[in-house]
Amino acid sequence: MRLLGWFLLLMALILGIWMVWGGSYEERFTLAGAVEVLEGSGDLAWLFGWGLLVSDVLLPIPGTVVMSALGWVYGILLGGLFAAIGSFIAGMTAYGLGRTLGHRGAVFLLGERDFERGRKLFEHGGGWLVCLSRALPLLPEAVACTAGLVRMPLKRFMLALACGSLPMGFVFAWIGATGKDAPLLAIVLSLALPVVLWALSRLLSRRLEMRVEQSHE
Repeated sequence: MRLLGWFLLLMALILGIWMVWGGSYEERFTLAGAVEVLEGSGDLAWLFGWGLLVSDVLLPIPGTVVMSALGWVYGILLGGLFAAIGSFIAGMTAYGLGRTLGHRGAVFLLGERDFERGRKLFEHGGGWLVCLSRALPLLPEAVACTAGLVRMPLKRFMLALACGSLPMGFVFAWIGATGKDAPLLAIVLSLALPVVLWALSRLLSRRLEMRVEQSHE
């Protein structure tokens, strides 16, 4: 399956980057180091934080540490908002990179059959993949880029991305603001809350679609 091969290739590329440069970035971007970098940016610390989170699409920058640093600098609410927006922008960037190949480029890479399989997969179950992948290592960039490649509907992708980015941003901002060291709790919340948000959003979307259909009858 070319689709699986493409996904594994992305994962291998991301893992390879982490293996080559990840150690040096992790040494620099400890929580204290990330806070120092953000505070050194003055009033534009939030913008610099966004830049770091977007850079995580290609570079081995620990995004959760940057989110925690935003919480340290701005507090839980504002820091969480900045962290969530940064994660959302990063996801949109990866999605955009996948879509830049266009339909012809995607079919050339995947073949017509696997392209259609990928399109159907992300059209129907892609929301779960996108929202849950935000809290897992390596997967966010690969999933978002693949979603763009197979032309997952933009509105659905954005909604799923928001459902994954919002909880993650606020959870890690809370950790940074309070100084708590709770990685297991952070992972659990970052996985559980997106499930709830995505399920609610799909329920509301279906009800809205039903009302629209009834109004046209």
